[in-house]
Amino acid sequence: MIRKLLVANRGEIARRVFATCRALGIGTVAVHSDADADAPFVAEADQAVRLPGNAPAETYLRIDLILDAARRCGVDAVHPGYGFLAENAEFATAVADAGLTWVGPPAKAIAAMGDKLAAKALLAEAGVPMLPTWTDPGQVTDFPVLVKASAGGGGRGMRVVRDAAGLTEAVAGARREAASAFGDDTVFIERYVERGRHVEVQIFGDSLGTVVALGARDCSIQRRHQKIVEEAPGVLADEVRERLHAAAVAAGRVVDYVGAGTVEFLLAPDGEIHFLEMNTRLQVEHPVTELTTGLDLVRLQLLVAEGAPLPVAATPPATGHAIEVRLCAEDPAHGYRPATGTLHRFAVPGVAAEFGPLAAPGLRLDSGVVDGSAVSIHYDSMLAKVIAWAPTRAEAARALAGALARAELHGVATNRDLLVRVLRSPQFAAVDIDTGFLDRHPAVFEPILPAAEVPLVALAAALASAAARRATAPVLAGLPSGWRNVPAFPQVVRFAGADGDEIETCYRLDRSGSLAEWSVSPAASAGTASGTDTGPATLAVELVEACPERVVLDVDGVRRAYRVHRVGSRVFVAGPDGATSLTELPRLPLPTAELAAGSLLAPLPGTVARVHVQVGQRVAAGDLLLTLEAMKLEHPVLAPTDGLVTELPVPAGGQVDTAAVLAVVTPDEESPS
Repeated sequence: MIRKLLVANRGEIARRVFATCRALGIGTVAVHSDADADAPFVAEADQAVRLPGNAPAETYLRIDLILDAARRCGVDAVHPGYGFLAENAEFATAVADAGLTWVGPPAKAIAAMGDKLAAKALLAEAGVPMLPTWTDPGQVTDFPVLVKASAGGGGRGMRVVRDAAGLTEAVAGARREAASAFGDDTVFIERYVERGRHVEVQIFGDSLGTVVALGARDCSIQRRHQKIVEEAPGVLADEVRERLHAAAVAAGRVVDYVGAGTVEFLLAPDGEIHFLEMNTRLQVEHPVTELTTGLDLVRLQLLVAEGAPLPVAATPPATGHAIEVRLCAEDPAHGYRPATGTLHRFAVPGVAAEFGPLAAPGLRLDSGVVDGSAVSIHYDSMLAKVIAWAPTRAEAARALAGALARAELHGVATNRDLLVRVLRSPQFAAVDIDTGFLDRHPAVFEPILPAAEVPLVALAAALASAAARRATAPVLAGLPSGWRNVPAFPQVVRFAGADGDEIETCYRLDRSGSLAEWSVSPAASAGTASGTDTGPATLAVELVEACPERVVLDVDGVRRAYRVHRVGSRVFVAGPDGATSLTELPRLPLPTAELAAGSLLAPLPGTVARVHVQVGQRVAAGDLLLTLEAMKLEHPVLAPTDGLVTELPVPAGGQVDTAAVLAVVTPDEESPS
């Protein structure tokens, strides 16, 4: 039996495995990079071993270092989690050769499914339905197509191409990204199915030859080919569900599968199913299967690794409905690019369990972060998974959306508003979903905080900040916050909004501390109906209470409470209609250096992966100048205008911080002749 287990991974999945180990009485060992030294998963392990460095290639991808850590701590088993080495046959073999128990499928099965081209050929022989596939771009005549990496997963290297003109660059870009992510630049081209649904089957096998389907999940809501909303059971016709289960079990039996795995399919609008890939590991979305089946999949992994038979011999019936969202550090104001920083506050209301089962319908949280966690450039941007389990799909969606809307996520921009909009959309409620859902419904990208609410949020932020300063003032503490001896001049506070727009809030309190007058500049209320200052002329607002962390306003006879959290100059405000963050601007800003015209700045910290142009080269608007790599994604930097490349201060391989100058393109009218 397993006595001590090392998890060769990090973050949320390491914490998830540790939770089951604690319940079973199994000792735990973590390995960690320097960037993760203070991460929650390290603190929760019984023992931890440092892997010097930060980049995955020098830490979590080092088989020799991980096995040395296992030896030093006396472990007898290794769990790979997901990502990194989880689907690496060499790692599985090395663990077994070291005399340790590998908590995963056999190396042979990993190798067979790891090469997606070979896997498709193998499973096609077993009768698993496939999409048309090409390896030579010159042979493709039927569009649209999807370019995919043969190794790895997670949407890395994927490109949708709708005509022959874009195929060459798409293949080249996919090769670069695949090589960077997986060390293998092999790609292939697959027929792209419009309005297809991404459905998958959780399978489990044991060493006695049993392979069981544990139900189908729907993971169709995706952005950049990465899943963001997953649910179980997938809303499917019984006949389609049976075909999916049968095909998935057949795939598992072909490779003598042992352990947890997922067989992914594309469900076409005509009801046909097509094999996509098989992931030989536990999936990120496994909690929805756990909640609807009552099974602890990590516990099953451990039991099967010990040689025990599966406790289930057939697909268990689903109980209720579970929906999971991936809460990620992403900046909506900049195209949902990965965001970095310190997570000053992380609180999701109503959570009934973390990393484990629910005794009754409610919320589960599987998180890799806590208050104060640092979100770095080195790893995936996912912060947590929030999962709702309820008797019906509609109840699960409503509960999950409500919890997300009320969550306090302070310090790092997230995709929270996008997730709430999706869950509350009538199309999601009607199960009118497919992999192109976000492209067809741009309204889901709008913030949940209405534009008309921004002036009230700014006023609440100003009043709370004043109350905080008043509370710490060394003298005249009895005076009301914001009171002035010369009432003709109001208090003026300027903020920068989450989108960078400047907001000016003016208010004046009378001698009793009541709000005598207030207004917000047009910059704050852009998008409101009036287009002019918002204040007493449009809203009757009375101040009920103003404390450093809570402001209560009476707005046209309706009392509204705002929660306020200040960190330095950042002010995080949550009201009844949504939340946002503001940055209080200095009253007397210092002069700053002026950037050269045409300067292109880094949107986030990262590494310049490739420079595509040279100084002195003439470019057209939209031309690719360089590629920035950060948080497992490539970010193209394009020429904003026709002009001349006059500066390229960072070479390929160079690391940059946010707002660093990456290139300067002097517009044609300003270019030196």
